[in-house]
Amino acid sequence: MSAPAADRPIRVLLVDDQHLVRSGFRVILEVEEDIEVVGEAADGERAVSMAAALRPDVVLMDVEMPVLDGLAATGRITGAGDPDGPAVLILTTFDRDDYLFAALRAGASGFLLKNGTPEDLIEAVRVVARGDGLIAPALTRRVISTFARPGALPTGPRHEASTAELTPREREVLALVARGSSNAEIAAVLHVGEATVKTHVSRVLAKLGLRDRVQAVIFAYEHGLVRPGG
Repeated sequence: MSAPAADRPIRVLLVDDQHLVRSGFRVILEVEEDIEVVGEAADGERAVSMAAALRPDVVLMDVEMPVLDGLAATGRITGAGDPDGPAVLILTTFDRDDYLFAALRAGASGFLLKNGTPEDLIEAVRVVARGDGLIAPALTRRVISTFARPGALPTGPRHEASTAELTPREREVLALVARGSSNAEIAAVLHVGEATVKTHVSRVLAKLGLRDRVQAVIFAYEHGLVRPGG
C-alpha cells in the first residue's frame, strides 16, 4: 500500500460486530488530528465491500464476526491485487497462535490484542498506515520462536519470489529484519545510516512483493535465509 499523503489524515475503517466496541475505537482515534474514521462495518462481508468503496488507508479488523470472519475478510481485501489497497490491522480479544499466523498468512500488517492501551492502538494505526507493518517486540518474538522450531513453520502458500533477486547487502538486511532487529540496530551492525537501512528494506519488500516487515520475517524463514537457532 502507499502511505497517505502528509497533508491529509489517515483514513480508517472500523470492523467489529459489537457496536459499543466500534464506538470506543472511534472515540479513541478521532481525537487524533491525523486520523479520520471513514466508516464502520459489523461483519467481514460488509468490510470487504466498504473497503473497496471507501478506500481507507487502514482497516481495523476483528476476527470472530458473523457472515464472514475477519481472517477471511482480510484475505479478500489484501488479495484484491491493488498496490494502493488498505493495510489490515487485526485487533482481537483472543491471544491464539492459530489466529496470529492465519492473520499474517492472509496479509494482515499487524496484530493487536484488545487489552492494549489507547496509545498502543493509535501508534499501531500510524505504523501500518505508513506501510511499515506492526512488528511489536512481543509479536516479533512470537513469530521467530515459532519459526525457529524445526518443522514448526505454519502451513500455507509460500511466496514465489526468490532471494536470488536480492543483492548481498539486501540479503543481509533481510536476515537482520527476520531476527527482529530495528532499523537503528541494523544501521549499527552494518555501520550505515538509518535512512540507508530504510532504503534497503523498501527495496527488499518491493523486489520480493512483500507488504511489510511481518511478511519479510515469514519469507526469510520459509526460504532458509535464517535457520532455526541461527
